[in-house]
Amino acid sequence: MTDQTCSGLIPVPDGPSNLIDTDYEVGQDNITPRIAGVAFDVHNVVFTISSISIAIFVAITLLYKDTIGPVFIDLRDWLTSSFDWFFLIAGNSFVLLCLYLIVSPLGKVRIGGRDAKPDYSYGEWFSMLFAAGMGIGLVFYAVAEPLGNFSAITTGSSWAPLGGEALSGVEAERLAMASTIYHWALHPWATYAVLALGLALFAYNKGLPLTVRSIFYPILGERVWGWPGHIIDILAVFATLFGLATSLGVGAEQANAGLHHLFGLEVSTTAKVALIIVISGIALCSVVLGLDKGIKHLSTFNVILAALLLAFIVLAGPSLGIFQKLFWNLEAYLEYLPALSNPIGRIDDNFRQGSTTFYWAWWFSWAPFVGMFVARISRGRTVREFMLCVLIIPSVVTTVWMTAFGDTAIDLETTTTLGKIAGAATEIQLFELLSNLPLAQITSVLGVVLIITFFVTSSDSGSLVIDTITAGGKVDAPVQQRIFWATLVGLVAIALLLGGGLSSLQAMTVSTGFPFAIVLLGACFAIVKGLRSEPR
Repeated sequence: MTDQTCSGLIPVPDGPSNLIDTDYEVGQDNITPRIAGVAFDVHNVVFTISSISIAIFVAITLLYKDTIGPVFIDLRDWLTSSFDWFFLIAGNSFVLLCLYLIVSPLGKVRIGGRDAKPDYSYGEWFSMLFAAGMGIGLVFYAVAEPLGNFSAITTGSSWAPLGGEALSGVEAERLAMASTIYHWALHPWATYAVLALGLALFAYNKGLPLTVRSIFYPILGERVWGWPGHIIDILAVFATLFGLATSLGVGAEQANAGLHHLFGLEVSTTAKVALIIVISGIALCSVVLGLDKGIKHLSTFNVILAALLLAFIVLAGPSLGIFQKLFWNLEAYLEYLPALSNPIGRIDDNFRQGSTTFYWAWWFSWAPFVGMFVARISRGRTVREFMLCVLIIPSVVTTVWMTAFGDTAIDLETTTTLGKIAGAATEIQLFELLSNLPLAQITSVLGVVLIITFFVTSSDSGSLVIDTITAGGKVDAPVQQRIFWATLVGLVAIALLLGGGLSSLQAMTVSTGFPFAIVLLGACFAIVKGLRSEPR
């Protein structure tokens, strides 16, 4: 296909063959089955294969929950030890592409065409993309990861980033924070930005459906409407669903720990399953309300709560020291970034394979979820504006967040608590930190509420995205479909939690993130090709 062909509206072929034996209406690659009088608008191949495969997976996991956990763990360990180099190379590629687009003349291209206007204000736009992009993970790991890195570095553990001899004092803290920021700043947001830009460009500028296969039209041509495209979209559904299920499992772990800390609620698998059910039910309400009435307002509320908790940590903790350490951490991040992102010649196999590779797989699996959501709310922005706001600004805000919580925890750990925070379970460390600051009861309640609202926004946003993919790119599919996917996401999270806990959740994230990384690398080439055909 030539650049000239890519520059205009690309026709989508007429409807596909019917794979569901039911009454239907044919649209563009879609059918509208009617089951018990309820109409569904779905892509027959993608919806059928995805939903049946996931339902079978849930059934097998629940039936063999006592034996399937070790299988999941072995799968995770094999992928992270054998392909750690691939994950790192892929992550680096996404960062380099995003930085190139910021300074390149291609950055002048406007999403939606030269006359397109933004659908949302900067405040609304940023709130939605940030709430969807990190959410639960930032709350769960804000204390645990910096403290874990710091402890490993000071003791010379084999899990320390970059390995080598034990460090102490300021240098240990700098490396601990640089390693944490490495996992949460440029690399994850670059992953999201690549897919989001591709989806937005080919949907709003090229006239293609808002689905992952559309990005590959410059590479596959008309074959994108056949099985190559079906496979791409099915992989996107699997990656999104299992990545989201991992986040819901993490949220359930920490919400249960927080409620136990506050009210003595039993910490158990039963309690976590109950939390997933209740919070998934709340997410269903937001899903029914839709993007503008539900998700937008809940995302804004999320960001306000997060800002309040962040402001409290800054004011109640070593305030002046936090501002000073923010610049130290940014400097340390840039200093250690080449070594941390080097895929070869490193001696920290445990850290790279057990930590970095899992994070990268998590970000890759979240890419279709966050990418499609960000694409839907980004019409009217230039590519340069898009990259600055989706890559740079969230990375800076994430660094501020991790500095406030991480450095405050390290400061308390080394001067006051003497091992109390680091010695606690990962999911309780945030609440141990808050208990050593004023207004502990109030801020702990705020922390639990923040976890729950991030839980809800992740679930409803993810369900909306999966529904869009399985509807062939349609953004106005019947609400019953969104309810179906929101329910199925909750069931997958419950099944994995029962079939091995957090390890099983992580294993499925890695196993779906690996093939989707290949899809993302192909998308990089298609995006550049598509941008070159656009007027600037």
